[in-house]
Amino acid sequence: MTAERFARLVEVLTLRQPDLTVVSDSVHKRQNLSAIVRTCDAVGIMDVHSALDEASFRAHTGTTMGTHKWVQTHVYQDVSEPLKQLKSANYQVVAADTAGQSVDYREVDFTRPTALLLGAEKYGISDGASAFIDTRITVPMLGMVESFNVSVACAIILAEARRQREDAGFYQQRRLDDDRYRQLLFEWSQPLLARYCQKHQLKYPALDNQGDIIDRDWRADHQL
Repeated sequence: MTAERFARLVEVLTLRQPDLTVVSDSVHKRQNLSAIVRTCDAVGIMDVHSALDEASFRAHTGTTMGTHKWVQTHVYQDVSEPLKQLKSANYQVVAADTAGQSVDYREVDFTRPTALLLGAEKYGISDGASAFIDTRITVPMLGMVESFNVSVACAIILAEARRQREDAGFYQQRRLDDDRYRQLLFEWSQPLLARYCQKHQLKYPALDNQGDIIDRDWRADHQL
């Protein structure tokens, strides 16, 4: 790995927003899932929660594996699972939903720990997710169509979340805790060694500022 590539990994991790996430509620279309994950990576989101049976989700991820390397996707069969976890961690759940009482998406404070909930275009937010929603938001439309495609709505809303967080200085210093920062930096910069360590239940060795293992004997000690 070049020094420039390692520096880029450090920069991206420094900009990650650990308290901003997306929950997709039965969004099945491959192109929509792909676009949502790509947008999450672009605004610094680390984790996406997808309520979808795992077999169906995996069938839709082939074209986005490059992005999935940088965004961890958690798959659930029941949307209430991630929403319960996020609510217990004091996240506000903001649902993109044209039904019922909705506010302009720009009125939401996205500097708070936030989970953006997205429903499938045909069915919207499921009944199982409704009990967890704090605020329903909409992107105002000026034309004849009623709403944007779900992935487009996701991009518009997350662009606003990024703007607010930039104004608040959230991208000016690392917000990841040290343990996860070191974990992801090792996995991103040394993927083969990371898999070896996981297989043998080994602690990741420390890296220097060039992305190399500090302990020069580590590879020899493990016959690598």
